[in-house]
Amino acid sequence: MRGLDLRLGIDVGGTNTDAVVLDKDGAMLARAKVPTTADVTGGIRHVIDAILAGEAVAKERITHVMLGTTHATNAVLERRKLNRVAVLRIGAPATLGVRPLFGWPADLREAVSGGETIVRGGIEFDGRDLVPFDAEETRRFLASVAGTVDGVAISSVFAPVSDRHELEAAEIAREELGDDVHLSLSHEIGSVGLLERENATVLNGALVGVAREVAGALDGALAAHGIEARTFFAQNDGTLMALEFALRHPVLTIGSGPANSMRGAAYLTGATDALVADVGGTSTDVGVLAHGFPRESSAGVDIGGVRTNFRMPDILSIALGGGTVVAGSDGAVTVGPTSVGYRLTEEALVFGGSTPTITDAAVAGRRAEIGDPAALYAHRAVLERALAHADDLIADAIDRVKLVRGDRPLIVVGGGSVVVPDRLPGVSEVLRAPHADVANAIGAAIAAVSGQVDRIFHPGPSGRDEAVEQACAEAREQAIRAGAQPDAVEIVELDEIPLAYVTNYATRIRAKAAGPLAV
Repeated sequence: MRGLDLRLGIDVGGTNTDAVVLDKDGAMLARAKVPTTADVTGGIRHVIDAILAGEAVAKERITHVMLGTTHATNAVLERRKLNRVAVLRIGAPATLGVRPLFGWPADLREAVSGGETIVRGGIEFDGRDLVPFDAEETRRFLASVAGTVDGVAISSVFAPVSDRHELEAAEIAREELGDDVHLSLSHEIGSVGLLERENATVLNGALVGVAREVAGALDGALAAHGIEARTFFAQNDGTLMALEFALRHPVLTIGSGPANSMRGAAYLTGATDALVADVGGTSTDVGVLAHGFPRESSAGVDIGGVRTNFRMPDILSIALGGGTVVAGSDGAVTVGPTSVGYRLTEEALVFGGSTPTITDAAVAGRRAEIGDPAALYAHRAVLERALAHADDLIADAIDRVKLVRGDRPLIVVGGGSVVVPDRLPGVSEVLRAPHADVANAIGAAIAAVSGQVDRIFHPGPSGRDEAVEQACAEAREQAIRAGAQPDAVEIVELDEIPLAYVTNYATRIRAKAAGPLAV
C-alpha cells in the first residue's frame, strides 16, 4: 500500500450522496453532491464521476476511501434486507424469566429470528462460572437451525467479564454450521447489561447482508473508476474501522451519519467543545462535541423499537429541515413533520413549485438569497410565523441537549443550515464555515481509528492501576486491529466506576483509544 496521499470521504444519506477529497495536509481539493440512488452503487458512482470530472484530483493518488452510510439504520427501520439469525443465550436457569427478543416489535422479530433458545451457563460478576456451560444442548440447538439461518447471535451472562462460554459456543457453531454462517458474539459488541447487549448482538447479525451489499457497491464503484485504495467504514463514535472489521460488526455503523457531521463541524471550525446542528432536507440532528468527538449517550439507545447498549452519539433529532412543509393560514400555522425532501428544488415556492417550505420561510426572512423571492409575496405572513416556530423548535432542542449551564457556541452544518438564525437562546455565537453542507463527508475523510473497552475488572495484587492499564492496553489493541497507526494510538477517554454492594471489590472501566490511519 502506498503512503497516505489523497483521502476520498463519501457519505451516503437518504437524500444525497456527498463526497470530498482531502490531501494529506487536510486541504480540500474537490467536493461533490449528487442524489442518492435506490441501488446504492449508482449514487456512489455518480459522486465519484463528479469528483474526478475536474483536474484537481488524479485517481491514481487516491489511497484511502472512507464511507459513512445510513443504510444500516434504514434497513432496521424499514425491516428490509435483514439476515435471519439464530439467537443463543447462555444463561439458564438464571435468565429464564425473560426470553430472548423480549419487547421487540412483532414485525422485526418475524423478519430476523431464525430460532431462539437459552442453554445452561453464564458467568458470575467475578469471573467464576454461574453454572457449567451446556455444550450438548448448544450443539442440538445449532444442528436444528442448520440450513435455515444466515448467522448466529451468541450472548452470555457477564460476557464482558469473561468471554470463555461465548467462545466455546462459537466453536460448536463453526463445527455444526460451517464457516459461511456469520457469528456475532456479544462481548465484542455491547457492554454490561444482558438484554440490551443481546439485542445489539442480534441486530449485528441481521445487518451483515446490508453491510456486504454496501461494501460491494463501494468496491464496484471504485473498480469501475480504476481506483485502488484501502477502504474504511465510519462508525457511531465519529471514528473509522477497517472494512474487514466493519463486515463483522455492521451494527457499529448505525449513527455514523450524525457522528460524521459533528466531526466535520469540529474540523471546519477548529472548535472542540460546542453544540452542533446538522440540518438536512427532512430533519435536524442536534448534538454536543466534547474534546472534538461526539458526546456519547449515557443511556441505552432505541433502534427501530429495540433497546441496545453499544456506543452511540447522544443525538436529538427533530422533524425540521430545508424541505419541511409549511401549512396553514393567518389563524394557525403548522411546520412539518412532512417534507418534500430531495424534491425541494422542484416543489418549493422559490423554485417555481407550489409547496411552501421552511426554505421558502428562510428566504422570506432574508436568511438566504436563492430562487425567486417574488414567488413568496402571497404567503409572506404564513412563512414569517412558520420561521418563528422553527426557531422555537431549534432553541428547544438545543436546551434539551445541553448538560451544563451557560451559553455555548453552535456550529451549523448541512444543506439546510440557512434555516438556523444567527441568534438563539443559550447560544453564545453561531459558527458557519465554508463547505458546511458536506461536513458529513469531511468528517468521514478526516476521522481517526478507535477502539473501546467497557467491562468489569477485578484488580489483582497490583490493585486498580493494573486493571486500568489492562483496559487501556486492550483499547489500544482494538484500535490497531481496526486500522490505526500503532505508534500513534492514544487513550482519549477513561472512566472508572467502582461497583457497590458486591462482596469482592470490582470496578467497571471504560477506555477509548484513537489514532490516525496506518499508512
